[in-house]
Parts: sequence; structure tokens; C-alpha cells
Amino acid sequence: MGSLPATIRRLFVSVGLCLLGLQALSPDGRAEAALDLKDAVVVVRPGDLPNAEQAAATVLIEEVEARTGLRWPVVNSWPAKGAVIALTSENSVPGWGRELPRRQAKDLPESRPEGYRLFVDTSAASSPAVWIIGADPRGVFFGAGRLLQHLEWGKGTIQLSLPIDIVTAPVYPIRGHQLGYRHRANSYDAWDDKQYEQHIRELAIFGANCIENIPFEDSRPSPHMPVSRPEMNRRLSEICDRYDIDYWVWTPADFDLNDTARRARALDDHEAFYKECKRLDAVFFPGGDPGNNPPELVLPFLEDVGKRLLPVHPDARVWLSLQKFSGKEVKAVYAYLETERPTWLGGIVAGPSSPPIPGTRERLPKQYKLRHYPDITHNKLCQYPFPSWDLAYSLTLGREGINPCPVFYARVHNALAPYTDGFLTYSDGIHDDVNKTVWSVRGWDPDADVRDILIGYTRFFFGPDVAEEAADGILALEKNWVGALALNGSVDATLTHWTHLEQKAPQLAENWRWQLCVLRANYDAYVRHRLIYESKLEQQANAVLGDAASLGAGHAMDAALEILNRTKTHPCRPDLRARVDALCDALFNSIGLQTSVERHQASGSERGAILDFVDYPLNDRWWFEDEFPKIRALGSESEKLDRLELIAKWENPGPGSYYDDLGNIGKSPHVIGIEAIETSPALRWDLTPSFPWRDNGYCRDRLAWQCSMRARGVAYEHLDPEATYMVRLTSRRKVTMSMDDEHVAGTRNDTGIVEVHEYPVPQELIKDGRLTLTWSLLAPVSEVWLLKQ
Repeated sequence: MGSLPATIRRLFVSVGLCLLGLQALSPDGRAEAALDLKDAVVVVRPGDLPNAEQAAATVLIEEVEARTGLRWPVVNSWPAKGAVIALTSENSVPGWGRELPRRQAKDLPESRPEGYRLFVDTSAASSPAVWIIGADPRGVFFGAGRLLQHLEWGKGTIQLSLPIDIVTAPVYPIRGHQLGYRHRANSYDAWDDKQYEQHIRELAIFGANCIENIPFEDSRPSPHMPVSRPEMNRRLSEICDRYDIDYWVWTPADFDLNDTARRARALDDHEAFYKECKRLDAVFFPGGDPGNNPPELVLPFLEDVGKRLLPVHPDARVWLSLQKFSGKEVKAVYAYLETERPTWLGGIVAGPSSPPIPGTRERLPKQYKLRHYPDITHNKLCQYPFPSWDLAYSLTLGREGINPCPVFYARVHNALAPYTDGFLTYSDGIHDDVNKTVWSVRGWDPDADVRDILIGYTRFFFGPDVAEEAADGILALEKNWVGALALNGSVDATLTHWTHLEQKAPQLAENWRWQLCVLRANYDAYVRHRLIYESKLEQQANAVLGDAASLGAGHAMDAALEILNRTKTHPCRPDLRARVDALCDALFNSIGLQTSVERHQASGSERGAILDFVDYPLNDRWWFEDEFPKIRALGSESEKLDRLELIAKWENPGPGSYYDDLGNIGKSPHVIGIEAIETSPALRWDLTPSFPWRDNGYCRDRLAWQCSMRARGVAYEHLDPEATYMVRLTSRRKVTMSMDDEHVAGTRNDTGIVEVHEYPVPQELIKDGRLTLTWSLLAPVSEVWLLKQ
């Protein structure tokens, strides 16, 4: 009898909620409920709606129908009964018969540009209402997008968990992404306008308010384009107008502006393009990357661009980046802005190779805005390389591998956003889709929790049943990239997690965002298993070479090659390899992702062709194959044996000596201050590994020479104070060396394999058993030995 009152209370709660059209959710009596929206009606004000407000209703109806099979009707008057979703940006709507519950204070978030209030009013028992009240039409759209992220849905069912009352406005007014329709992109060039519209819609649902196209640059014909570039340029403008999304274009001058004929043709092309655009809000001109014109040519050209632009689109403006400008050229731009104050200029864009953002904001006249142009699409050789990345990933996933990095990019955004008016990210495909969402949401609310952002993403794209598990799976994919891959046992746990999710949600097998995650989970595990396997093969090969004196040089090399070639004769994890192959084909079919130059006609090896590099050797097999013929050609057996001994001991110099492969995060234990994801990557990028791109990605050098690090140096402890040491290093540039802050001179020495720099260690520096080596950050060092003589 003691539990009877609680039971009665739950009964009364359930009955009361049912009377309001609600359903109790928690059997333990918690005050949780859900509003049943299965038979809801969308109510909009009568008359011609602004584009964003009309789009809000359309998107709600179509996205719900796609997920549930239910199609909400749209009406202009309030129904007598039943659940209602009311959309409006007006203060009152005659004919609704409902007083608009708008709060009037001007400083409230829902009163600011693009702000909204999303809440549920259950005061009318027969007609509970989900209100989306926008400060303006865009606010209504963004409120509708937020509602979609909160809905609990399944086939034939849709509910909204209560309570809900969201009052918000964006912190940054510019929130967008570059989606250039050109051959260089690894997926966009395969899309038709319907795919573009869906993607733009989805970006806007998460808070993006602009996109950037590339109408002219990279004129190569693409084998994938379903329509011509001029036609798609026009259609993208129409899509943006339909959703009230700002339409930007990126228009470099990759020719000499002294060429008057070419300059005139470019201006004519600009004007013709402007006249084709139903909507155009901004024209962005990069000072460099590409282009190599000085400000004295760029600024008059942009003034002429403005003269062609403003008569056609009076509210549009030209934007300029200072990319690759010298200090003198940057100073010239600021002097021009201070004296001329051009009205055609909207602001400055800070992109890769631009001056630092904080200083740019300080020097920029206040009348001009500052826009971040962050590279979220590349993993290496880029503006924000991923810290602590393993060399094995660099060799296989490359610059444009699938790269969900929510924690990393949330930190990059927040480090620099306060100096800016917002961002338009640099993207060359859909492999960075998670990153786009993180930037969109953080641009709206810099304090948004990363995991909550991902749950909103996975709920909307994958469904509520797997939302939290999939969000955690994406976080796990990012963790796969942190630190030494061979030691990262969680990589296999991440694959197990995604395999479980595949079994739980087989209906998502053709969802391209799902395919991206599953591919990365399989790819990472395959690369890790290969790394471990092939590293052991090289160790065995080196052991054979170390025994060359008894085997004979020729027999030792033959035996070493046989061991190294087991990666082909006895391949590692063919099951994972086959899965990677199948998923790459599936992504090409589902969204046009081109992961192979030969199979999928990717525009280049560097452009997301991860399938072409999935079997790249993760040991020095290729280098051995090239080096052994040179050794066989040496004049004597003793010369051959000396060279083989040097190779065998290359990374194992013996007791009391040390070796660091700088840039290889798993083989550089003595490096000082390696960057970590938990620090501020946007402001301290110099300590991350650097992975040059040589021979179109198929470089056959020793792996150690394919990475370096602009590190502060290396530090050693527990040295023998009575011993004599020598420092040896490899670097492609001259290195100015200091030991314990004392400059030391070195010599160059040709080992027969590679030229090295050698520096004797003064005896007095190691009396305390410690030694620190430092050098200029401008000298990327590949390898460092401390050799005990």
C-alpha cells in the first residue's frame, strides 16, 4: 500500500498529458513527456511569404515525410483541434485567432537578426502548439532546422520530447562553406542541382547562412559533371535565393594583371556572370593561392570589378584576402584602405598564408568586416594540420582523407572567431561533412558542446535510435588519429563499435554520411594492422642484413627482400581490404566521392584518392628494392657488407645511443613539446608533423625522409657523463645547432646512403647526464641520432 500514492500520481499525470495530446514517456514517474505530432498541421500566415519563411515550411514538411512517410498539411488558419506547428516572423497574424506569444524586449535573443524562439504552448488542451517565432524570416528557417534536430521519429511516428524552450540568435553573422562546382573537388563535380540543393538545405538546417561557389577557376572538363559550369553557376544562385542564403563566389586572377587583353576579358566574364545570377552577395578575390599579382595591380582591378558588380547587385561587395602578400605588400593594402576607404569593398578575408588574424583585425579599418577562410578539408600541408598524426595515415589517407575532427576544429574555431565576423570554410568535397556542421553550430553558439553537436547531426541524418552511439563513434574516429597508430588499441574498438551499429541499423547502409564513417573505421583498422605487420617484417629483414657477414651480401639481400615481399605473398587482413574496396565503390555510387584516379576518375592523386594509397608500403620495402641494386654494384664484398650493416643498424644504433624519427609520432620519444589536440592548434601549428607531397604521392624514399617536424628540439636524460657523444641528423636544409643553448659547429658527411650533418658534443655539456638540442624552426629535421662513441 505504501507505493499506491506514487502509482496514483503517475496515473493522473498520464491522463492529464493525454488530454493535452501528449504521451507520458517514463514509466518510473519522471515528469517527461512527448508531444505526438503524427497528425500535426503546419500553420503559416496568409499571403506571399518571404523566401526563408516559405522554405522553413517546405523543409519541415519534406524532411519529416522523408523520414516518417507522414506529410504534414500547410494551412493559413488555426485548426479547431489537433497539434499545430506555427511559423511566423510577424508580431501578429490576423485570422489565426491566437495571440502571438512574442516577448517584446528588444535585447532578447529572438529579437536579434536571425534569432528565434522555439517552444511548446500546451495551454489550449485541444490544440497544443509548437511555436517557431523568428526575429526575421531567416530566424524562422533556423528555428525550423533546430526543431528537425530535436524530433523523435520513425516510420509512421513522430514526437517532440518536452519540455522545450529554445531562445537563441547567432553570435557571428557570416557562417558558410565553399562548395565549388569544379573538376578539382572530389565529389561536388558529380552532383546535379537537386543534390546541391539538398546539401545546401542541410547545411542551413545546422545554421549556415551562405555558400561560396567557384565559377571560373579550374576550367578543365570533368568526366562527372551532369550540367555545364555556367548552368550550375546560375542554378546555385537560384537555390540560394530560394532559401535566402547568401551567395558568394571565389574568383582568383591566376594570370598576370599587366596583360591588358586578358584583364579586359576577365572583367567581361565577371559582368556576364553577374547578370546571370538571380542573387549574388559577395565576390571574394584571393590575393594569392592562386595568383601572383601585387596590390598595385590587384586593387585597381578590384575597383573595376566593383564597377561591374554594383550596378547589377547593388548590395553586393568585393572582398580581398592578403594571401601570400609580402609584409611590404600588406602595408600597401592598409595604406590604400586608410586613404581611399573604397565603398566597393566589403572586408578582408583571412585564409591560408594570410597574415595572422588578430593583427589583421587590429589593423583593419572598423568599417570593414573580417572573414575567416579556414581550411577544414585538408589533413596535412595545410593551414591547420591535424596534430599528432601518424605517418601511416599521411601515406595512406593523404591530404583529403575522410576527416571528422569535431574536437580539433571546435578548438580552431573558438581560438580565432572572436577577431572575426564569421567564416566561410574552404572545402573540396564531402569528406569533411562533420567539420562543416561543427563550424556552422559553433558559429552560431561558440559554447555549444561538441558531443551535443554530434548528437544533433546523427539524430537528423541517422535517426534517434542510433544518435548517441553514432555520435560517440564519430568522436572515436577522431581519437583514431591521435598519437602513435601502432600503440592505439582503440582503433580496433572503434571498428567493433561501427560494426555493431551496422548490425543495429542496416537501413543506413546506403546513407553516404554513414558510409563515410564505416569506411574510415575499416580503413583505420586495416592501416593499423598493416603497420604492425609490415614493421615486424622490416625488423626481420634488418636482422637478416645484420647477419650478412655469415650469409654473404647477395644472399642476405635476397632473403631480406623475400621477407619484405610477404606483404604481397601473405597479405595482412584481406577481409578489411575487401571491405574498404567495397565501401569506396559504394560512396562513388551514392554521392560521387572519387577515391581513385583510375577507377573513379578523381582529378588527381592528392584529391581524396585514398583507395589508390590504401596499400602504400608502411615499411621501407620500396627503398630497399631501389637501394639493393646500388649495393650489388659496389666493387667489393667488404663495401657491400659495410653498407648493409649501416642499413641494419639505421634505427637501432646500439646500447647507450638514441634515434628519433622526427615527424613520425611513434618514433620520436625525445622531441620537445609535440603538439596535442588539447592545446590551441590554431595558434601553435609549428610543432605538428610535416609530410611533404613528392612524386605524386608515390615517393620511394625511406619513410623517415618523408616526414619532418619544425620542432623546438630534442632532450635526453640519464646520459653517461664519462662517455663521448656525437649528434647526427638528416635535413633537407642547413641546420644551425645549439646544445644546451650553446651554438656548435658541425660537418657534413656522406654515408653513401644520404648526406647527414654531424656535431660532436662538448664533454662538459653532459656532466649532469642531460642534453638538449635545439635548432631553428625553419629547418625541418627528419632524423636525429645521439651516438655514444
